[in-house]
Amino acid sequence: MALALMLGACANAPAPAFAAHPEARLYDAGADALADVDAALARAAASGKRVMLVLGANWCHDSRALAGWLETPRFAALTAARYEVVFVDVGSPQTDEGRNLDIARRFGLPDMVGTPALLVLDADGTAVNLDTAASWRDAASRSEDAIFAELAALAESTAPSQQ
Repeated sequence: MALALMLGACANAPAPAFAAHPEARLYDAGADALADVDAALARAAASGKRVMLVLGANWCHDSRALAGWLETPRFAALTAARYEVVFVDVGSPQTDEGRNLDIARRFGLPDMVGTPALLVLDADGTAVNLDTAASWRDAASRSEDAIFAELAALAESTAPSQQ
């Protein structure tokens, strides 16, 4: 009964306003995510690029939106020039059905409370955006320009000093 009431309330509620965005399903549950991350770090060390870890899942609207933007020509040009991009399927950590969460912890993101998260790493594996890594859970409602500006800034930023 309670579920029926909740569903009825949702059906009558106005739909949330989402930015127009492409969607992609680039999170492969069968991938060897650890090997993919290590290979991206090696490529970044050789090329001087940063590593962008996109931690998400194909079931997640915001994860698919972020992946979709990254496939567009505008974003592909930025990522090709400045990043080694790795999509890591994290399953559903919100329901204790997560996977590859050790990768997030490895780079300083102890908890995945939502998807997606986006970590930007220097070639040595130092995260440069721990303060904003988990903030991408609203990617579907962000504008293309806002996402692009943040990723462009992260490509240029300096890693925090190690103390």
